Amino acid sequence: FYTVVPLILVLGFFAFTARDQAILETQYDDPDVCVTAIGKQWAWDFQYNDDTANCEAGDDAVWTMGVQAQTDKQGNITTELPTLVLPVNETVKLKLVSRDVIHSFWIIDFLYKKDMYIGKDNYWSFTPTRVGEYDGKCAELCGEFHSEMLFRVAVVSEEEFDAQMEALREAGNVGRLGDELNRYDSPTEGANS
Repeated sequence: FYTVVPLILVLGFFAFTARDQAILETQYDDPDVCVTAIGKQWAWDFQYNDDTANCEAGDDAVWTMGVQAQTDKQGNITTELPTLVLPVNETVKLKLVSRDVIHSFWIIDFLYKKDMYIGKDNYWSFTPTRVGEYDGKCAELCGEFHSEMLFRVAVVSEEEFDAQMEALREAGNVGRLGDELNRYDSPTEGANS
């Protein structure tokens, strides 16, 4: 009894976990929106890629660069957080990239996080179904100001999303965020240091 029952429980937990993980890890081949989320000590950059099939940025990509959150003495955030804007009910593929150390991209209300490694891209596909604003943060201890590596996710209508992309174009935030901001020279070197 003390051997068979725990074995059945463990096998059952494993089966449900494997099933759910397979669903969560499925990547969209041709998403409606592809965004590269770039983690850096201690902020986030978001690049809205024009090549959604390959999730790569070209000349028509638009981007926002974030800064580290600042707080007052009571712990209230006093700066504007980087915001990832996504259209509701559209398929989204995130390409997760790190510029320096290991980070973890976590949208708290989405109940899922993905690690970001230097020199290796990671992906997460999903479809946001509720309009709203959600909090996000780095969930991997990444240095002195890790607790201030915050961002927001705004899930908006398609019209609002298109207006935001046009506003970024008009502001001159067009093109690809280059690798010149990375703090390592090559994927091999970054992975070994």
